[in-house]
Amino acid sequence: MGSVAAQLAANSNLKRTGAGNIDVLASLGGIRGLVETLAPGMVFLAVFIFARELNPALIASVGVGVILLVIRLVSKRNVTPAVSGLVGVIICAIFARVGGEARDYYVPGFFINIAYIVAFAISAFVKWPVIGLLFGFIRGENVEWRKDRARLRMYTAATWLLIGVLALRLVVQVPLYFADAVTALGTARLVMGTPLYIGALALAWMMTRPPAASQVAAPETGPHHPTDRV
Repeated sequence: MGSVAAQLAANSNLKRTGAGNIDVLASLGGIRGLVETLAPGMVFLAVFIFARELNPALIASVGVGVILLVIRLVSKRNVTPAVSGLVGVIICAIFARVGGEARDYYVPGFFINIAYIVAFAISAFVKWPVIGLLFGFIRGENVEWRKDRARLRMYTAATWLLIGVLALRLVVQVPLYFADAVTALGTARLVMGTPLYIGALALAWMMTRPPAASQVAAPETGPHHPTDRV
């Protein structure tokens, strides 16, 4: 499981402050990363509210995703976030086009949340909580924390915290979907998307901090999540 932990850490894109806490804004890629995360969904919602037509909203959303990718290519920055974001937007657009309704733009996000909930819950039940794998590697604990019952309990609790956040999305957004409340659904998706998820990770990090004396020098993590642009 060590290699799994390393991969989770490498893909988490979590950044830390000098005090050792998770820097939420930096983990999102700064202001620029936050804009890139929210822009396609914001544009889709804004255009749909203004035009009350699906096609212009879809074209605008996909167009923004393409523009963000081009900007990264021109500036010679890592294009992986932009590519994954564009793929997510295209999938959302396909669902909306096939379903024929604006609310269907948000359906892929429901399936992604369910998949994460199932995966996280399984990891907690089998006593390999995902948060432990992720944070354990970042902190230099690797999987040694499993030998300490207190650490295992904390990482399991933190994993359930993330499951709660993911479940809350469904509790709030699914009824809005069936009520065809597109404006409220789109707003909820933006508010409860990646920023909330990273914030929950920051809280989980604080919940699971080991005693200062037991902390080990941790490796630097590289560049994502469930990024939830969909």
